[in-house]
Amino acid sequence: MHRTLATGFAASALSLAAVFATASAAGAAPADKPQVLSGWTQTSASSYNAWVAARNNQSAWSAYGFDWSTDYCSSSPDNPFGFPFATSCARHDFGYRNYKAIGAFDANKSRVDSAFYEDLKRVCANYSGASKTACNSTAWTYYQAVKAFG
Repeated sequence: MHRTLATGFAASALSLAAVFATASAAGAAPADKPQVLSGWTQTSASSYNAWVAARNNQSAWSAYGFDWSTDYCSSSPDNPFGFPFATSCARHDFGYRNYKAIGAFDANKSRVDSAFYEDLKRVCANYSGASKTACNSTAWTYYQAVKAFG
């Protein structure tokens, strides 16, 4: 009787341990999370476009546990002088929040800031003449602010 009870208890304990191990593994982010994050925070237009596509389909990336929250351009205008900088600011927030979460912010801050500037310049490329000059000047100012204070 004691042997049967002990065997049953041991089997139950092993089953419970297996359930917890499976739950822990299921809750862990995929091993390629840093690579995916890096791919979405490069300076290229293709990196920006991949991030926008992922942002528009966040549920497909839920296993990664990315922080998609944003305050856009923080205390600066999201659309200064009518230039639509909000999405660029959202991607910048994404880079900052997620690199901080994995403890790799310092190693990636400069590139995330550079990607932000490239995103802003791509916005400005849609303008011409004085508007383009004003947009580029505003982009430079935003970039210098995050570089210094971000």
